[in-house]
Amino acid sequence: MWETLRKEEVLRKLETDLKHGLTREEVSKRGQKYGKNKLKDKPKESVFIKFIKQFNDFMIIILIMASVISAVISSIQGENDYIDSIIIIAIVVLNAIMGVVQEAKAEKSIEALQEMTPPKAKVIRDGETNEINADDVVPGDIVILEAGNYVPADSRIVESFNLKIEESSLTGETEPVLKEADKICKPNVALRRYE
Repeated sequence: MWETLRKEEVLRKLETDLKHGLTREEVSKRGQKYGKNKLKDKPKESVFIKFIKQFNDFMIIILIMASVISAVISSIQGENDYIDSIIIIAIVVLNAIMGVVQEAKAEKSIEALQEMTPPKAKVIRDGETNEINADDVVPGDIVILEAGNYVPADSRIVESFNLKIEESSLTGETEPVLKEADKICKPNVALRRYE
């Protein structure tokens, strides 16, 4: 919606000032109203679901089928020798357990890294430039982007000079895209590269 409005309209509707930003009181009110600037975490899968997903591999399915075929042939021949089948199933189950353990360790490592180095954002509040955690950005904050910064939130550009944004995670485009403050999009335009 904001991309369809002139920048002056955006500032007016968000009740913010380009030079002074929001006041501390207004930031507190908006923080309570809108919450953290953070995507909701997807629900964690149970250990059982993670374990079952370990069997979703072509080679694992082939091994299970080989185990069943080996057991059926042994039963048909009347040998009652199921050692091969038991060994194959044991290896498959052990492999699944190791996969779940490794996945759990990787998730814990990623969570620890995210907590150690939260993304930062530069904002103007009460006329001063402050560096804050990106999840503390609220609607109406004036965010300052510099070379190499991550864009901390959905934003409307109000001033820019040779601003190029790398959007590969959104659009698949490998080249940075030039962004202009005066560009106004038509309503309901699909996310794509603008020339």
